[in-house]
Amino acid sequence: MKNIDEIFNHIKELKKQQRPIMETYREMLEDSDEYQEITEKLKTFKIKKAQIEENVKGKLRTEFDKLDGIKRDIETHNILLSDAALTKLMKGEKVEIIDEYQNKYEPEFNVKFKKA
Repeated sequence: MKNIDEIFNHIKELKKQQRPIMETYREMLEDSDEYQEITEKLKTFKIKKAQIEENVKGKLRTEFDKLDGIKRDIETHNILLSDAALTKLMKGEKVEIIDEYQNKYEPEFNVKFKKA
């Protein structure tokens, strides 16, 4: 098995190969009059859509305030769930959740690297 540095460097090399292809693609889109026209129409529709959404949200202000609180609670509980699962895993215990329909859930971990 390759070591972690070799894998990381291989990913960087693949991204370098990907870059010029994507740049060519973007340049060709920019040169397309039809694409530019559609993009402008899309921007207009997005603005109109946002205005309509804000009008409806204004009418449902109380409900959306409650929704914001619920979203924050979900985020907090997801962090608690992750912490509890990781703690259990580090103790060598099996990590599994069974819902009301007897569906089993196992944790899924994702590791990301950022420049230090």
